[in-house]
Amino acid sequence: MAIEIEIKAPQFPEAVADGTVATWHKKVGDTVSRDELLVDIETDKVVMEIVAPHDGVLTKIIKQAGDTVLSQELIGKLSETGAGHTHTESAQDQPQAAAQTAASDEAVDDAWGPAVRKLIADNKIDANKVTGTGKGGRITKEDVLNYLSSSQTKTAAASSPAATSVSAVSPSAPQTAPAAPAASVAAFAADDRVEKRVPMTRLRARIAERLVSAQHNAAMLTTFNEVNMKPIMDMRKNYKDAFEKAHGVRLGFMSLFVRAAVEALKRFPSVNASIDGNDIVYHGYYDVGVAVSSERGLVVPVMRDVDKMGFSEVEGKIAEYGEKARQGKLSLEEMTGGTFTLSNGGVFGSLFSTPILNPPQTAILGMHKIQDRPMAVNGQVVILPMMYLALSYDHRLIDGKEAVQFLVTIKDLVEDPTRLLLEI
Repeated sequence: MAIEIEIKAPQFPEAVADGTVATWHKKVGDTVSRDELLVDIETDKVVMEIVAPHDGVLTKIIKQAGDTVLSQELIGKLSETGAGHTHTESAQDQPQAAAQTAASDEAVDDAWGPAVRKLIADNKIDANKVTGTGKGGRITKEDVLNYLSSSQTKTAAASSPAATSVSAVSPSAPQTAPAAPAASVAAFAADDRVEKRVPMTRLRARIAERLVSAQHNAAMLTTFNEVNMKPIMDMRKNYKDAFEKAHGVRLGFMSLFVRAAVEALKRFPSVNASIDGNDIVYHGYYDVGVAVSSERGLVVPVMRDVDKMGFSEVEGKIAEYGEKARQGKLSLEEMTGGTFTLSNGGVFGSLFSTPILNPPQTAILGMHKIQDRPMAVNGQVVILPMMYLALSYDHRLIDGKEAVQFLVTIKDLVEDPTRLLLEI
């Protein structure tokens, strides 16, 4: 006799009230293997993957895509053995169930991110026909969108050769747009004009809410400075090979800025503090968040106790978080907390910007593009690689004098990295 097993939503942490069912990767009647991906549940911070606890057959889906779920709420049921369920299927249903199983098996691949799996599953794409352009031949979201565009163009041309074909999924659409079921995309074509409407993901909605809240609820100001990057660029050039050989990670600029920020936070505790109602909370630890761009939006994973980490540990953790963000594998624990944040818009070519606070933090450091500029040095004009730094801060807690001195401290440490090692 088959044993029925309940499939439940995960236990959300106290800071997360509920989640939304993003995508079911299996249909009722599909055979599943233990630890095979069943469903994605999206929260305000991360996408959580729910896997099958046993081999069996998915017998019931209680919460559909788009439904809100609470911690440990029942979302579906699984029969541990598929014998009884299989015999009750009619001969007419069996080919359809087999086709669904085959399509679903192709849709699940741990090497793909949630957005890629969602697009493949929703559009019933044979993944073997999609050419992957990512690392190691990995299929990216853009690969799937291009495949859809190409397939739909060919279909339209075959049915009406004289007509101008317009794809429902525009290859020119921003690649950071969240994936959505095909049924939810309202598209129409008039001449060469295309529109599509997709629901905002919980993460994107939460980001929007927090950004607006930060601007409305904080007395936010930004102070700027510029830093000569030549000293650390020379240091990196001289030691990057030896560093990578010794530690197994590449030496970048982020670890130097993170360590410089921590030293500055030690000297100006209010920049490392937060406001809770009418109270000021001074943190005796240094948990630094690093903003990372992903297909689902901007996320800020947090490194704990950075003051106890060396340069190689910081570089390794940043690389790990970057890879997890691209794959949608960041956990809720890695996304919560933080006393200070760094955001590097320079990797996308930004020369100058004003970063927005990440509440309840009271300051954020913005880094920018390194660009050669003529500078006056000892009465001579010298071409130097310069970077603009921006520190946005909450003026309710941090005075302008402290903010400026904090940023100057970071500038001085970066321009003379030996001071980081000597802690002076």
